[in-house]
Amino acid sequence: MDRITATKTARLAEECHKKFSLSDEVKNAIAQTNREAFVPIGFKHNAYKLDALPMGSAQWISSPLTVAKMTQYLEPRGADRVLEIGCGSGYQAAVLSHLFRGVFTIERIESLMAEAKIRFRELGIQNIHTRTDDGQNGWSQYAPFDRILFSASAKKIPKILFDQLRDGGVLVAPMEKGSKQIITRFKKNGYSMEISELEVCDFVPILDGIQK
Repeated sequence: MDRITATKTARLAEECHKKFSLSDEVKNAIAQTNREAFVPIGFKHNAYKLDALPMGSAQWISSPLTVAKMTQYLEPRGADRVLEIGCGSGYQAAVLSHLFRGVFTIERIESLMAEAKIRFRELGIQNIHTRTDDGQNGWSQYAPFDRILFSASAKKIPKILFDQLRDGGVLVAPMEKGSKQIITRFKKNGYSMEISELEVCDFVPILDGIQK
């Protein structure tokens, strides 16, 4: 990352931290991730604003503040492997790559996954594993995961995903509740789940199947 970009990302991390208290690790992960690389060319001038931006396939790249919050809610400290459902542009996965030894990210839209893979390669990120699939199936080959993050809203969490979460693990998802979406954190304790509703949010909904 060149010096100008590093200054911009550091300022972005500071702005997020002012609006929502971040741990040093999460703040550094935002500061070390080149957001410009994940934003469509026509929106480069908006890359460092705290706004969601449109990208291909009727999808959105989440606002940096939302990414920072979701990352913080995941409680990454001490965790090793994270599964992300909904890779999108790859920005959230890139932030997670600074906090986890292994990031496993699934995207159902083939073209988005292809673009994200190119970005990871160009940025030299080597600990992100990608897969084109319906993320609601999880990724059993690499389970159990210490953390699972939904980057799209869900009506309910499939049991198969809770099964792929390590005991003591944390799953964070925007849950659809009536006309609202609420960021919800699930902590797995043996056979029970401790559930916390954190804040209202706005994500694109999760969809079934793969889009070629």
